[in-house]
Amino acid sequence: MRRGLKITRITLLVTALLIAAGLVFPTWTPRIQGEYSVSRLEQIEINGTGHEVMIRGADRRNPVVIFVHGGPGCSEIPYVRKYQELLEQSFTIVHYDQRGSGKSYHFGEDYSNLSTDLLVEDLLALTDVVKQELGQEQVLLIGHSFGTYIGIKAAAKSPERFAAYIGIGQMADLGISERDSWKYAMEQATQAGNTKDVARLEELRASIEAGGQLTPRDLVRKYGGAARLIDDNRDYYTGFLLNPEYNLLDVIRYLKGVSLSQDILLAEGAKHYITDVVDKVDIPVYFVMGQHDYMTSVHAAKEYFTALKAPLKEFVMFEQSAHYPQFEEKERFAQWLNQLEL
Repeated sequence: MRRGLKITRITLLVTALLIAAGLVFPTWTPRIQGEYSVSRLEQIEINGTGHEVMIRGADRRNPVVIFVHGGPGCSEIPYVRKYQELLEQSFTIVHYDQRGSGKSYHFGEDYSNLSTDLLVEDLLALTDVVKQELGQEQVLLIGHSFGTYIGIKAAAKSPERFAAYIGIGQMADLGISERDSWKYAMEQATQAGNTKDVARLEELRASIEAGGQLTPRDLVRKYGGAARLIDDNRDYYTGFLLNPEYNLLDVIRYLKGVSLSQDILLAEGAKHYITDVVDKVDIPVYFVMGQHDYMTSVHAAKEYFTALKAPLKEFVMFEQSAHYPQFEEKERFAQWLNQLEL
């Protein structure tokens, strides 16, 4: 009995020590070899609060790309390195955790004023910091998913800061997009003979058609409307557990940030469709969509693209992808990005 109690106590102690170590474990991003390479992960003070910024590239003299993550609140820093090796050869890639998201979530900080306007101001300030640090005049701005809401607003507000804007999984008229998502999920559930999913979707039909609710994202994912060639949820789990950019405390910050950001920002996006907020951008605009994307539908994005005014526009379709063409078809995406004339 005493021996069993001793083993239990030792197990509990070891577990506690491992958890404590995980909470304070130092974080970094792996080094890239080369005289002009850059590989940095650090907190930068922007507009009065710390932002976590990761900068990676084989040659800091290459063109700069700033990625604006989606979610809201879903930083891609924990796992994104596995998808950007090719990009790092030709570009200096900047990822950052938005205010209140991931490692930029600070316990005890007041986020009552969180809005997309504030996130746009943060992005513009970050752009200035990056330009000064890397000695670049302009950068290429890429938004993904909800990051396109922030990104295209920033491009419209301050086009002189950017060489071009690229929206991956571009948000558009939310009503159109969600009706498309519902129809897709219903068709797939019906074909699969899943009466439980069909019934669940039928209960939500009126609310979604009225624009009052999103199509359940678990069902969109289940039937291939989010990702087809990758497992984005598994990427997060393995990134949290195995990659050095996040420790256990950062995972807690990430979860807190998702809860905070989604409650506030999704409500704003549903109230003010981006199609009504931005109708003109004075730099080249590219919409990059996965053909099977039903998180932000291709149909809705095409309608927005047609109406949007810009000096140069291109709608780019990735036939094998859903919501993550930059990851699902990373080789083709890198090739496409390299051929742009900036």
